[in-house]
Amino acid sequence: MFPAAIDIADLADDFTRNPSQLLGIPFALLGAVFLSLGAQLQHRGVAKVESSSGTDATSGLNLAQLLALLGRPSWVTGTVMLGLAIVLQLGSLSLAPITLVQPLGAVALVITAVVNSRISGVRLNRRSVVAIVACVGGVGLFVTIAAIFTGEHRITESELITILVMLGVVLLAFGLGFVLFRARFTAIFYIVGTGVLYGFVATLAKVIIGRLQQGEFDWLTVLCGLGLVAASALGGYFVQTAYSSGPPDLVIAGLTVIDPMIAVGIGIIVLGEASNAPFWAGFGFVVAGAIAVWGVFQLARHHPQVSQTPAAAAAAKALATGDAPA
Repeated sequence: MFPAAIDIADLADDFTRNPSQLLGIPFALLGAVFLSLGAQLQHRGVAKVESSSGTDATSGLNLAQLLALLGRPSWVTGTVMLGLAIVLQLGSLSLAPITLVQPLGAVALVITAVVNSRISGVRLNRRSVVAIVACVGGVGLFVTIAAIFTGEHRITESELITILVMLGVVLLAFGLGFVLFRARFTAIFYIVGTGVLYGFVATLAKVIIGRLQQGEFDWLTVLCGLGLVAASALGGYFVQTAYSSGPPDLVIAGLTVIDPMIAVGIGIIVLGEASNAPFWAGFGFVVAGAIAVWGVFQLARHHPQVSQTPAAAAAAKALATGDAPA
Protein backbone atom coordinates (compact mmCIF):
# COMPACT_ATOMS: atom_id res chain seq x y z
CA MET A 1 0.00 0.00 0.00
CA PHE A 2 2.92 2.33 0.72
CA PRO A 3 5.68 1.21 -1.71
CA ALA A 4 7.72 4.37 -1.31
CA ALA A 5 8.01 3.90 2.44
CA ILE A 6 9.00 0.27 1.95
CA ASP A 7 11.65 1.13 -0.61
CA ILE A 8 13.09 3.88 1.56
CA ALA A 9 13.25 1.49 4.51
CA ASP A 10 15.03 -1.08 2.32
CA LEU A 11 17.45 1.63 1.21
CA ALA A 12 18.23 2.46 4.84
CA ASP A 13 18.85 -1.23 5.51
CA ASP A 14 21.24 -1.34 2.55
CA PHE A 15 23.25 1.53 4.01
CA THR A 16 23.34 -0.20 7.39
CA ARG A 17 24.70 -3.35 5.80
CA ASN A 18 27.03 -1.52 3.41
CA PRO A 19 28.02 1.91 4.75
CA SER A 20 30.72 2.20 2.05
CA GLN A 21 27.92 3.34 -0.26
CA LEU A 22 28.20 6.73 1.40
CA LEU A 23 31.52 7.15 -0.45
CA GLY A 24 29.43 7.81 -3.53
CA ILE A 25 28.45 11.21 -2.14
CA PRO A 26 31.91 12.86 -2.31
CA PHE A 27 32.46 11.30 -5.74
CA ALA A 28 29.22 12.86 -7.00
CA LEU A 29 29.94 16.23 -5.41
CA LEU A 30 33.50 16.32 -6.78
CA GLY A 31 32.13 15.39 -10.19
CA ALA A 32 29.69 18.30 -9.97
CA VAL A 33 32.60 20.65 -9.18
CA PHE A 34 34.57 19.43 -12.23
CA LEU A 35 31.45 19.73 -14.41
CA SER A 36 30.94 23.30 -13.26
CA LEU A 37 34.55 24.42 -13.68
CA GLY A 38 34.88 22.57 -16.97
CA ALA A 39 31.85 24.34 -18.38
CA GLN A 40 33.18 27.71 -17.23
CA LEU A 41 36.57 27.10 -18.88
CA GLN A 42 35.05 25.82 -22.10
CA HIS A 43 32.80 28.88 -22.22
CA ARG A 44 35.87 31.08 -21.75
CA GLY A 45 37.68 29.30 -24.59
CA VAL A 46 34.72 29.61 -26.98
CA ALA A 47 34.33 33.30 -26.15
CA LYS A 48 38.03 33.93 -26.86
CA VAL A 49 37.93 32.06 -30.18
CA GLU A 50 34.82 33.96 -31.18
CA SER A 51 36.46 37.27 -30.26
CA SER A 52 39.79 36.57 -31.98
CA SER A 53 38.13 35.33 -35.18
CA GLY A 54 35.93 38.39 -35.40
CA THR A 55 33.02 36.15 -36.45
CA ASP A 56 29.77 35.78 -34.52
CA ALA A 57 29.31 32.11 -33.61
CA THR A 58 25.76 32.28 -32.24
CA SER A 59 24.49 30.56 -35.41
CA GLY A 60 27.09 27.82 -35.18
CA LEU A 61 30.87 27.55 -34.91
CA ASN A 62 32.64 27.22 -38.24
CA LEU A 63 35.43 24.71 -38.92
CA ALA A 64 38.20 27.26 -38.33
CA GLN A 65 36.73 28.17 -34.94
CA LEU A 66 36.38 24.51 -33.96
CA LEU A 67 40.04 23.87 -34.80
CA ALA A 68 41.06 27.05 -32.95
CA LEU A 69 39.48 25.67 -29.76
CA LEU A 70 42.19 23.00 -29.65
CA GLY A 71 44.77 25.77 -29.30
CA ARG A 72 43.06 27.37 -26.30
CA PRO A 73 44.43 26.08 -22.97
CA SER A 74 41.25 27.12 -21.18
CA TRP A 75 39.05 25.07 -23.53
CA VAL A 76 41.36 22.04 -23.43
CA THR A 77 41.55 22.18 -19.63
CA GLY A 78 37.78 22.49 -19.42
CA THR A 79 37.37 19.44 -21.67
CA VAL A 80 39.69 17.42 -19.43
CA MET A 81 37.67 18.49 -16.39
CA LEU A 82 34.43 17.41 -18.06
CA GLY A 83 36.02 14.04 -18.75
CA LEU A 84 36.95 13.72 -15.08
CA ALA A 85 33.38 14.67 -14.14
CA ILE A 86 32.06 11.76 -16.21
CA VAL A 87 34.50 9.32 -14.60
CA LEU A 88 33.57 10.52 -11.10
CA GLN A 89 29.86 10.29 -11.83
CA LEU A 90 30.24 6.70 -13.03
CA GLY A 91 32.26 5.97 -9.91
CA SER A 92 29.58 7.43 -7.66
CA LEU A 93 26.88 5.32 -9.33
CA SER A 94 29.00 2.20 -8.84
CA LEU A 95 29.18 2.89 -5.11
CA ALA A 96 25.76 4.28 -4.19
CA PRO A 97 22.12 4.12 -5.30
CA ILE A 98 21.03 6.53 -8.00
CA THR A 99 18.49 7.99 -5.56
CA LEU A 100 21.32 9.31 -3.44
CA VAL A 101 23.88 10.54 -5.94
CA GLN A 102 22.07 11.48 -9.16
CA PRO A 103 20.33 14.60 -7.77
CA LEU A 104 23.71 15.81 -6.49
CA GLY A 105 24.75 16.49 -10.09
CA ALA A 106 22.43 19.50 -10.02
CA VAL A 107 24.89 21.07 -7.55
CA ALA A 108 26.92 21.88 -10.68
CA LEU A 109 24.26 24.39 -11.69
CA VAL A 110 24.53 26.24 -8.38
CA ILE A 111 28.35 26.26 -8.50
CA THR A 112 28.38 27.43 -12.12
CA ALA A 113 25.90 30.22 -11.40
CA VAL A 114 28.01 31.53 -8.51
CA VAL A 115 31.34 31.21 -10.34
CA ASN A 116 30.02 32.79 -13.52
CA SER A 117 28.48 35.66 -11.57
CA ARG A 118 31.83 36.39 -9.91
CA ILE A 119 33.87 36.12 -13.13
CA SER A 120 31.50 38.07 -15.38
CA GLY A 121 30.64 40.67 -12.74
CA VAL A 122 26.93 40.16 -13.49
CA ARG A 123 24.81 39.60 -10.41
CA LEU A 124 21.97 37.09 -10.66
CA ASN A 125 18.53 38.65 -10.35
CA ARG A 126 15.67 37.25 -8.30
CA ARG A 127 13.98 35.55 -11.25
CA SER A 128 17.21 33.78 -12.17
CA VAL A 129 17.63 32.48 -8.62
CA VAL A 130 14.03 31.21 -8.59
CA ALA A 131 14.66 29.49 -11.93
CA ILE A 132 17.80 27.76 -10.62
CA VAL A 133 15.94 26.56 -7.52
CA ALA A 134 13.20 25.18 -9.79
CA CYS A 135 15.77 23.35 -11.94
CA VAL A 136 17.53 21.76 -8.99
CA GLY A 137 14.35 20.91 -7.08
CA GLY A 138 12.49 19.60 -10.11
CA VAL A 139 15.22 17.30 -11.37
CA GLY A 140 15.94 16.07 -7.84
CA LEU A 141 12.27 15.12 -7.34
CA PHE A 142 12.04 13.56 -10.82
CA VAL A 143 15.09 11.35 -10.40
CA THR A 144 14.13 10.36 -6.86
CA ILE A 145 10.68 9.17 -7.97
CA ALA A 146 12.29 7.31 -10.87
CA ALA A 147 14.82 5.63 -8.58
CA ILE A 148 12.09 4.44 -6.23
CA PHE A 149 9.50 3.19 -8.71
CA THR A 150 11.45 2.06 -11.76
CA GLY A 151 13.38 -1.15 -12.18
CA GLU A 152 15.95 -2.29 -14.71
CA HIS A 153 15.54 -5.31 -16.97
CA ARG A 154 17.27 -6.77 -20.00
CA ILE A 155 16.55 -4.74 -23.11
CA THR A 156 15.04 -6.82 -25.92
CA GLU A 157 16.08 -6.43 -29.55
CA SER A 158 12.74 -4.86 -30.48
CA GLU A 159 13.08 -2.28 -27.70
CA LEU A 160 16.63 -1.50 -28.76
CA ILE A 161 15.53 -1.03 -32.37
CA THR A 162 12.81 1.35 -31.14
CA ILE A 163 15.42 3.42 -29.28
CA LEU A 164 17.66 3.55 -32.37
CA VAL A 165 14.73 4.62 -34.57
CA MET A 166 13.85 7.35 -32.06
CA LEU A 167 17.46 8.52 -32.08
CA GLY A 168 17.45 8.59 -35.89
CA VAL A 169 14.35 10.79 -35.87
CA VAL A 170 15.88 13.09 -33.23
CA LEU A 171 19.17 13.42 -35.14
CA LEU A 172 17.30 14.18 -38.36
CA ALA A 173 15.02 16.73 -36.69
CA PHE A 174 17.80 18.63 -34.92
CA GLY A 175 20.13 18.38 -37.91
CA LEU A 176 17.57 19.74 -40.37
CA GLY A 177 16.44 22.37 -37.90
CA PHE A 178 20.01 23.59 -37.50
CA VAL A 179 20.70 23.69 -41.25
CA LEU A 180 17.45 25.44 -42.18
CA PHE A 181 16.75 27.75 -39.25
CA ARG A 182 19.99 28.28 -37.33
CA ALA A 183 19.99 32.02 -38.03
CA ARG A 184 16.82 32.30 -35.95
CA PHE A 185 17.82 30.02 -33.08
CA THR A 186 18.84 31.27 -29.64
CA ALA A 187 20.80 29.50 -26.93
CA ILE A 188 17.75 27.55 -25.72
CA PHE A 189 17.60 25.50 -28.96
CA TYR A 190 21.18 24.34 -28.59
CA ILE A 191 20.74 23.66 -24.87
CA VAL A 192 17.58 21.59 -25.34
CA GLY A 193 19.18 19.80 -28.29
CA THR A 194 22.28 18.94 -26.28
CA GLY A 195 20.24 17.66 -23.35
CA VAL A 196 18.08 15.43 -25.57
CA LEU A 197 21.05 14.04 -27.49
CA TYR A 198 23.11 13.39 -24.36
CA GLY A 199 20.12 11.61 -22.84
CA PHE A 200 20.30 9.14 -25.74
CA VAL A 201 24.09 8.94 -25.34
CA ALA A 202 23.72 7.89 -21.69
CA THR A 203 21.10 5.29 -22.61
CA LEU A 204 23.14 3.82 -25.47
CA ALA A 205 26.33 3.75 -23.39
CA LYS A 206 24.51 1.75 -20.75
CA VAL A 207 23.10 -0.61 -23.40
CA ILE A 208 26.50 -1.18 -25.02
CA ILE A 209 28.18 -1.94 -21.69
CA GLY A 210 25.42 -4.38 -20.80
CA ARG A 211 25.56 -6.20 -24.15
CA LEU A 212 29.36 -6.49 -24.02
CA GLN A 213 29.20 -7.86 -20.48
CA GLN A 214 26.72 -10.49 -21.70
CA GLY A 215 28.86 -11.35 -24.74
CA GLU A 216 26.26 -9.98 -27.19
CA PHE A 217 28.41 -8.24 -29.78
CA ASP A 218 26.31 -8.13 -32.95
CA TRP A 219 25.09 -5.69 -35.60
CA LEU A 220 22.75 -4.03 -33.10
CA THR A 221 25.68 -3.34 -30.78
CA VAL A 222 27.58 -1.79 -33.69
CA LEU A 223 24.56 0.37 -34.57
CA CYS A 224 24.36 1.49 -30.94
CA GLY A 225 28.02 2.50 -31.09
CA LEU A 226 27.48 4.46 -34.31
CA GLY A 227 24.39 6.13 -32.84
CA LEU A 228 26.33 7.04 -29.69
CA VAL A 229 29.13 8.62 -31.75
CA ALA A 230 26.67 10.57 -33.92
CA ALA A 231 24.67 11.86 -30.94
CA SER A 232 27.87 12.76 -29.05
CA ALA A 233 29.27 14.65 -32.04
CA LEU A 234 26.12 16.69 -32.72
CA GLY A 235 25.54 17.25 -29.00
CA GLY A 236 29.13 18.36 -28.51
CA TYR A 237 28.83 20.83 -31.37
CA PHE A 238 25.56 22.17 -29.98
CA VAL A 239 27.00 22.69 -26.50
CA GLN A 240 29.97 24.66 -27.85
CA THR A 241 27.61 26.83 -29.90
CA ALA A 242 25.45 27.30 -26.81
CA TYR A 243 28.46 28.76 -25.00
CA SER A 244 28.64 31.50 -27.63
CA SER A 245 24.89 32.13 -27.34
CA GLY A 246 24.40 32.14 -23.57
CA PRO A 247 26.10 32.01 -20.16
CA PRO A 248 27.60 28.72 -18.90
CA ASP A 249 25.10 28.33 -16.03
CA LEU A 250 22.27 28.32 -18.58
CA VAL A 251 24.04 25.56 -20.52
CA ILE A 252 24.57 23.51 -17.35
CA ALA A 253 20.90 24.02 -16.42
CA GLY A 254 19.84 22.37 -19.67
CA LEU A 255 22.28 19.49 -19.27
CA THR A 256 21.48 18.69 -15.64
CA VAL A 257 17.72 18.87 -16.25
CA ILE A 258 17.01 17.57 -19.74
CA ASP A 259 19.70 14.88 -20.00
CA PRO A 260 18.57 12.71 -17.03
CA MET A 261 14.89 13.29 -17.83
CA ILE A 262 15.32 11.99 -21.38
CA ALA A 263 17.25 8.94 -20.19
CA VAL A 264 14.62 8.15 -17.54
CA GLY A 265 11.82 8.92 -20.00
CA ILE A 266 13.18 6.34 -22.46
CA GLY A 267 13.23 3.80 -19.65
CA ILE A 268 9.62 4.57 -18.72
CA ILE A 269 8.06 4.92 -22.18
CA VAL A 270 10.04 2.44 -24.27
CA LEU A 271 11.26 -0.09 -21.73
CA GLY A 272 8.26 -0.01 -19.39
CA GLU A 273 10.46 0.35 -16.32
CA ALA A 274 7.68 2.11 -14.40
CA SER A 275 4.88 -0.29 -15.36
CA ASN A 276 4.26 -1.20 -11.71
CA ALA A 277 4.37 2.36 -10.38
CA PRO A 278 1.21 3.77 -8.77
CA PHE A 279 -0.82 6.46 -10.51
CA TRP A 280 0.44 9.24 -8.28
CA ALA A 281 4.03 8.44 -9.26
CA GLY A 282 3.17 9.18 -12.89
CA PHE A 283 1.61 12.43 -11.79
CA GLY A 284 4.77 13.17 -9.81
CA PHE A 285 6.91 12.62 -12.93
CA VAL A 286 4.84 15.15 -14.87
CA VAL A 287 4.88 17.77 -12.11
CA ALA A 288 8.60 17.39 -11.31
CA GLY A 289 9.54 17.46 -14.98
CA ALA A 290 7.37 20.50 -15.63
CA ILE A 291 8.97 22.39 -12.73
CA ALA A 292 12.50 21.60 -13.91
CA VAL A 293 11.82 22.48 -17.56
CA TRP A 294 10.02 25.65 -16.51
CA GLY A 295 13.15 26.59 -14.59
CA VAL A 296 15.35 26.13 -17.67
CA PHE A 297 13.13 28.33 -19.85
CA GLN A 298 12.80 30.95 -17.14
CA LEU A 299 16.58 31.05 -16.74
CA ALA A 300 16.94 31.40 -20.52
CA ARG A 301 14.46 34.28 -20.46
CA HIS A 302 15.49 36.20 -17.36
CA HIS A 303 19.22 35.52 -16.89
CA PRO A 304 20.87 38.95 -16.71
CA GLN A 305 23.49 38.01 -19.32
CA VAL A 306 20.72 37.07 -21.76
CA SER A 307 18.41 40.03 -21.15
CA GLN A 308 21.09 42.76 -20.83
CA THR A 309 21.80 45.27 -23.60
CA PRO A 310 24.31 44.34 -26.36
CA ALA A 311 26.86 46.80 -24.98
CA ALA A 312 26.57 45.36 -21.48
CA ALA A 313 26.75 41.82 -22.85
CA ALA A 314 29.95 42.66 -24.73
CA ALA A 315 31.46 44.17 -21.59
CA ALA A 316 30.53 41.09 -19.53
CA LYS A 317 32.03 38.78 -22.16
CA ALA A 318 35.25 40.81 -22.22
CA LEU A 319 35.45 40.63 -18.41
CA ALA A 320 34.81 36.89 -18.45
CA THR A 321 37.49 36.16 -21.05
CA GLY A 322 40.03 38.56 -19.53
CA ASP A 323 43.26 39.63 -21.15
CA ALA A 324 45.10 36.33 -20.72
CA PRO A 325 45.83 34.29 -23.83
CA ALA A 326 43.94 31.23 -22.54
